[in-house]
Amino acid sequence: MAKDHTTMKKTQTNPKVSLLRKQRAPLNTTTDLDAKAVRDVSGAMNAILADVFALHLKTKNFHWHMSGPHFRDYHLLLDEQAGQLFAMTDPIAERIRKIGGTTLRSIGHIARLQRIDDNDAEYVEPEDMLAELREDNRMLAARLREAHGVCDDRHDIATASLIEEWVDEAEQRTWFLFEASRRGDSTGH
Repeated sequence: MAKDHTTMKKTQTNPKVSLLRKQRAPLNTTTDLDAKAVRDVSGAMNAILADVFALHLKTKNFHWHMSGPHFRDYHLLLDEQAGQLFAMTDPIAERIRKIGGTTLRSIGHIARLQRIDDNDAEYVEPEDMLAELREDNRMLAARLREAHGVCDDRHDIATASLIEEWVDEAEQRTWFLFEASRRGDSTGH
């Protein structure tokens, strides 16, 4: 028994073992949400975060590769929209952490969770860029509403409150992209 006690004492003072133990320790964030609520809300919001990162990069991609007679207007519009998307990332991740969840850790993690399709084409027509981003933002608004439902079901009013603002922003981006792509007819096509 004395030998085991000595071995345990050495392990407790070994900084490498102590560091590993801390890295594996569960988060002890104080929240009144139960474990199922934390898991469900964190899962929904991590998927949203992955979508927002994917849409931010796609919007910047199209911003960088815009061309044509409306270059300046579209270039500036997409830069503004990309900034708005990027501004969402930290509040989403921090909200997940506030309730005791863990969040995205890498580009690979984003790729596994994202539901926004990438566009790696060499060239995309400006009108097609706007249409694709319009659809992506419309889908993001719908997914935000789904996440809001998860928050409602789990009584997480703080996350739901943040989502409400982001739905409005996604709808505004969708509207601007729709109006920018209209060709002067009354139908918008």
